[in-house]
Amino acid sequence: MNNFTMPDAPRLLIQATLLPAQGARFQPTGFPDVGAGVYTLPNGREQLLVESAQSVANRLEAVCWDEASQELVKPLKGLTYVRVTAADGSLLTTSIQEAHRLNSVYIERSEFFETLKAAVAFDESRPMDRSKLIAALARYDVGCLLHGVFLESIAGTLRVARALSGFIEADGVTRVETGGVKNDRVRASKDSEGERTAAEGFGNVPFHRTEFVAETIVAYFNLDLEQLRGYRLGDAMERLLYALSVFKIQSFLERGLRLRTACDLVAAPPIVRAPAGLALPSLSETVAAMPGLIDAAASHFASPPVTTAAYLPEKKAKKGK
Repeated sequence: MNNFTMPDAPRLLIQATLLPAQGARFQPTGFPDVGAGVYTLPNGREQLLVESAQSVANRLEAVCWDEASQELVKPLKGLTYVRVTAADGSLLTTSIQEAHRLNSVYIERSEFFETLKAAVAFDESRPMDRSKLIAALARYDVGCLLHGVFLESIAGTLRVARALSGFIEADGVTRVETGGVKNDRVRASKDSEGERTAAEGFGNVPFHRTEFVAETIVAYFNLDLEQLRGYRLGDAMERLLYALSVFKIQSFLERGLRLRTACDLVAAPPIVRAPAGLALPSLSETVAAMPGLIDAAASHFASPPVTTAAYLPEKKAKKGK
């Protein structure tokens, strides 16, 4: 069994070639007021951002979560995170699902936030003690050590950058211009007086759609191994963070590539570009190793590892210490 010793390199660079699951067309991510992220390389070739770093981070988190049971997937049980509950005790959200993780407003407005502030022990009159910040993140939400966090609600200096990032690009792209019509079976056009309009949902409404074809589509992943070592949490945590990163990447490539209705992709086996000669552990290897790795690192975790925080909508978070 792979023991998941971190490679002796500054970072791990991985890529995987992707293809549409059916046909040749695919729909990229879109940005408000911008649309698709098309750009031209210096050699004149058009390239396309299929999935942004922000979106891939969210998808790497999603593969860890079981929507049916509203818990971590079985191989990851024992990892730390925060569950936020409503007044009736039902689940409201979690630090895994929140865009700002532990800096979520729902966590800010809970009594647990005072516990987090005490663990971080920020003192505005002294330099930040980064070791306390890292230990607090491991204790309450270990995923922050991979995906980063900015605890601006405590202090503007409490930042941890993403150690694990990814994006998807397509090269040699060509636009496919299509469209359609939303048909109104009752009233095909608006009233002559304009009282029933398309904006209200009446009438036939034509629409335009842009999809793409590409010569190649590639998913890229970057794991900053120097950042993980810089946490100084010891060998057991380093192995766990490395294995957790592999689990996220391999799970995403195997199960998480239906990005949109018109963007369903399949991946070739991932290739490690750096360090040279390294083969990425398989998903099955990683799943088998996770329980032991989690147990070995458990001394860094809260007990129980899942912290429950009751959301208090009337509570207002205070900035600073």
